Amino acid sequence: MRDALTRVRTCAGCRERDAKARMIRLVHAPDGVVRVDGSGSAPGRGAYVHRRVDCLAALGRGGLARALRTGLGPEELSRLTSEIEREMEAS
Repeated sequence: MRDALTRVRTCAGCRERDAKARMIRLVHAPDGVVRVDGSGSAPGRGAYVHRRVDCLAALGRGGLARALRTGLGPEELSRLTSEIEREMEAS
């Protein structure tokens, strides 16, 4: 069985591939809400972003909405950006 460092995901911000363990997972949950998935295993469509400010800034260009297959309004994107920043500070 492979460990978490060998699992590779693509960042929705910069489109670079990296180890899953080094990224933050975002989930479009079945209830329609997009949020940070701290557990890394919440049900729903997932996307990943690096723990870097430049990747966070790139999320507004549409990559995250495409990866999650949903529309993200400016208010929702702002709320999500705040959640990601809190997650980055916590780790």
